[in-house]
Amino acid sequence: MQFKKFHLNLTYTRIIALSFLGIILAGSLLLTLPIASRNGEFSPYIDALFTATSATCVTGLVVYDTFSHWSLFGQIVIICLIQIGGLGFMTLVTLTAMLLGKNIGLHERHLLMMSTGGLQIGGVVMLLRRVALGTLLFEGAGAILLAIRFCPKMGIVEGIYNAVFHSISAFCNAGFDIMGKYGQFSSLTTMYDDPVVNFTIMALIVLGGLGFIVWNDILTMRWHVRRYKLHSKLVLVITAFLIAAGTILFFLFERDGTLAHMTPFEKLMASMFGSISPRTAGFNTVPLDQLHDSTSLLTIILMFIGGSPGSTAGGIKTTTFAVLLVGTIAAATQSKGVTVFKRRLEEDALRKASAIFTLYVMAVLTATLVICAMQDFSLKDTLFETVSAVGTVGLTAGITPELNAISKIIIIMLMYGGRVGALSLAVGLAEKRERPPIDRPVEKIIIG
Repeated sequence: MQFKKFHLNLTYTRIIALSFLGIILAGSLLLTLPIASRNGEFSPYIDALFTATSATCVTGLVVYDTFSHWSLFGQIVIICLIQIGGLGFMTLVTLTAMLLGKNIGLHERHLLMMSTGGLQIGGVVMLLRRVALGTLLFEGAGAILLAIRFCPKMGIVEGIYNAVFHSISAFCNAGFDIMGKYGQFSSLTTMYDDPVVNFTIMALIVLGGLGFIVWNDILTMRWHVRRYKLHSKLVLVITAFLIAAGTILFFLFERDGTLAHMTPFEKLMASMFGSISPRTAGFNTVPLDQLHDSTSLLTIILMFIGGSPGSTAGGIKTTTFAVLLVGTIAAATQSKGVTVFKRRLEEDALRKASAIFTLYVMAVLTATLVICAMQDFSLKDTLFETVSAVGTVGLTAGITPELNAISKIIIIMLMYGGRVGALSLAVGLAEKRERPPIDRPVEKIIIG
């Protein structure tokens, strides 16, 4: 009877949050085993937990270089955690059930809608099939293109393995790499001049960060853009704007800095990579510790915004940014309601967007304050780290391996909260309260 009571109290949001937590704990136990490390010794549990959280929450922050520290077993555990974290545990469980011929009930369909970021429960199973097929297609195509470049350089077997690993990591916006053979924590800096590698990784990041709803809309409506859902229109417009604006600003800030030794085409390619990767993949083709302060701030802003809802990306999301932007314009012009693309947004959209923005800002500032108080890091590097964690990005100015135990726990909490979603996490942990039968008296205050 008590079990039933507990089960009923598990809301859909809590089930999703707990499923991520369960995968993280299982992964951390596997990574702490001697078989998971190259030297055959136990890895400290806090570091294994950090890595498992970073992989499951598709972040990419690492205390060890993935190639240098983890064995083949450890790397396979990490890439499996990335795939599970990118698609969502409930999505993979349901796919397995479908393959086994099980019926998908209403409860499971509701969970799927929450996990994939669906707008309605109808058609969620069809959406799931498309998600699975699209993931297989995009990751497979990415692996083939990367293998074309990797195999001549690394050999057939190692080249294919690297291609598959980096394709999954890029599509899931994880940012984990196994390029440590060319220098620890080097990411893709040795391949900044390779168009195939760069554009393949960028394409995978963007496709993974658009969201499953947008995929479905494009597949269903094809080129009839006017018939797209408002959600898809907002995502596509904001994504294009952020990529273009980020590329231009990155080029302007770094043309005489980290890009100085490159050809004009390589500068454009590196600038585009520097605009796309922070939302929220975690790969880099230029040294991050050499970026100009203005570029670091640009990167922080892009990391904070992140990708789109129902995708493999993190951050406050493109739609949240869009709603805050049009809401601010509406308030400044004293417009009635918030409208965009000749559609009026639901009344609580701006309230939710403001809540998400506030929660993320509070989390970042609190974490930055505590870490700065405990360790002798610069404010810029610490802010870069905390925004990267809560945005599940994985870019770092180089301080991750130097974090102490408490700082690691703080970053772990940020990564987990950033993946599950700050608002969803807050709602899921909050107790259900009945609304009072009467409204409280209204009284005005001065704003601004």
